[in-house]
Amino acid sequence: FRANLLKANLKKANLRDTNLIGADFSGADLSGADLTGAKMGTGHKIMVKLTGTNLKGTIFPDGSIHA
Repeated sequence: FRANLLKANLKKANLRDTNLIGADFSGADLSGADLTGAKMGTGHKIMVKLTGTNLKGTIFPDGSIHA
């Protein structure tokens, strides 16, 4: 399964605990989104495409916040 979310407006979206592996967020706005606990890859390998994505204030799966 592969979600194509090119240029999607996902500001402040609640994506907690979702499986995002294979998703393409190229050019999307994820500013302020909460990805806490989301599956984005295996180990240290990210399997989500984030090219050109706005990540300002995004909460990553490990709880860190992008500046």
